[in-house]
Amino acid sequence: MNEAEKLVKINPDLTHEVMSRVDEIIARFKGKDGGLIPVLEECQGIVGYLPVELQEYIGKGLNLPGSTVYGVVTFYSFFTMVPKGRHNIKVCLGTACYVRGTKNIVKKLKDDIKIGIGETTEDRRFSLQAVRCLGACGLAPAVVVDEDTYGGVKPNMVSDILAKYE
Repeated sequence: MNEAEKLVKINPDLTHEVMSRVDEIIARFKGKDGGLIPVLEECQGIVGYLPVELQEYIGKGLNLPGSTVYGVVTFYSFFTMVPKGRHNIKVCLGTACYVRGTKNIVKKLKDDIKIGIGETTEDRRFSLQAVRCLGACGLAPAVVVDEDTYGGVKPNMVSDILAKYE
């Protein structure tokens, strides 16, 4: 059993098809300076995140230590080691939003989707993220779902907002 087949058995997100695509990506960048970040970006685009076992596989494929790959993944905020939902909810915790009640919105979101900040629902429908500022202070309190910005959000509006996203 080769390394890719072992990963397929360990992680259900790493299917034979996914690992075949990962192998193609690694082959395109193998031996090229500066290839690690593009490999990680493309692999995350396919899998949706970069689990440790995939990082180790990429490292072996590029002849890099796993610690180097892990260091890059944990350094850059655009890489993630946990699965993300189909819909990303960002709740602003900046000053303007906070004083206008974003704390109650966060509580309602947590109650509705049964996850905490930085987590993803079991069905991978939603990921919940707290951000320091969305740049929409005039709309405070603000929530962004995917690319949609909602301003003046009240806790009683949360369920209707979430219902728009399957």
